[in-house]
Amino acid sequence: MISKLPRWVWAGAWALAFIAGMVNVVGLLGFKHEAITHLTGNTSLLAGALATLNLSAVLHFALLIGSFVAGAVISGFVIQDTALRLGRRYGAALLLVSLLLFVSVPLLGYESAYGMYTAACAIGLQNAMVSTYSGTVVRTSHVSGMFTDLGIFLGHALRGLPVDARRLRLCFLVISGFLCGGVAGTFAFQAFAYSALLFPASLTAVVSIAYGLYRIRKDRTEPVRGDAV
Repeated sequence: MISKLPRWVWAGAWALAFIAGMVNVVGLLGFKHEAITHLTGNTSLLAGALATLNLSAVLHFALLIGSFVAGAVISGFVIQDTALRLGRRYGAALLLVSLLLFVSVPLLGYESAYGMYTAACAIGLQNAMVSTYSGTVVRTSHVSGMFTDLGIFLGHALRGLPVDARRLRLCFLVISGFLCGGVAGTFAFQAFAYSALLFPASLTAVVSIAYGLYRIRKDRTEPVRGDAV
């Protein structure tokens, strides 16, 4: 499946991993000091809250996880299928991600947990969108799977087995994007506090516009059937 992905998808995957890295580090540095994109840790915190009967924490983590899932639901509703086609509604999905991130900025500025929920919804939407167009090959909101793949490839190499070079490059691509986003997000948060999220929100809008321009150029030579967003 990776061999069928066009080059613009690879560039988009790095950009979206960068955005997720920025958003997550802002959550970790913010007033709650909690991850926004990592459902594994948040599920563990939910389990701890359930065990201690901390109902306010149970509600918070349930809403945080539910917001991420809601974003994935929106992606599934908007994009509809797993076929990668220009004309599918990736541009609209990206604009929704951008809007949600813009909305989260003033909410977080007031130290409202709703800012975390809107940001989680945005990342859930973009992660599901990437999973849809890549056939679940790419995840941009977390890198556990990518590090796992790197370990597998190293084990294969030690045994003299063939290594999927394109998958290896994809792992480095997503990991580097998420890492660079975290570094940039840290500097941005130190300088601008929650307004740091204006950068990933704006970048998402730029990616959406770039996709739209790419699609328009392709439409001039290869008319696309299907929906037009």
